Amino acid sequence: MLKIVMIMLCGIGTGYLLRNKKMSFIGRIITVLIWVLLFLLGIEVGSNPRIISGLQTLGLEAIALTLGGSLGSALFAWALWKYVTAKQAKSSAHAETGKGGKA
Repeated sequence: MLKIVMIMLCGIGTGYLLRNKKMSFIGRIITVLIWVLLFLLGIEVGSNPRIISGLQTLGLEAIALTLGGSLGSALFAWALWKYVTAKQAKSSAHAETGKGGKA
């Protein structure tokens, strides 16, 4: 656990020292590393016979939780998007009609 905290603190320190540098490639590196970590997690899960044998017992409840969580997240993200874009459209309409508060 101490190793993990130390690695994280080193990353924070490095980020602090390099905060004024433009590093646009970092986002792509993070994305690739996340995909690699997910792949390695899949290998670990697939190679564990206890987990594989227990997949049959998860059944309908696991599917319902997965679908409910995914659909709920998508629904609320869509609702937030509609709310934000409607608010932006309303404020731009006020600015165009002269109701934006300018004298």
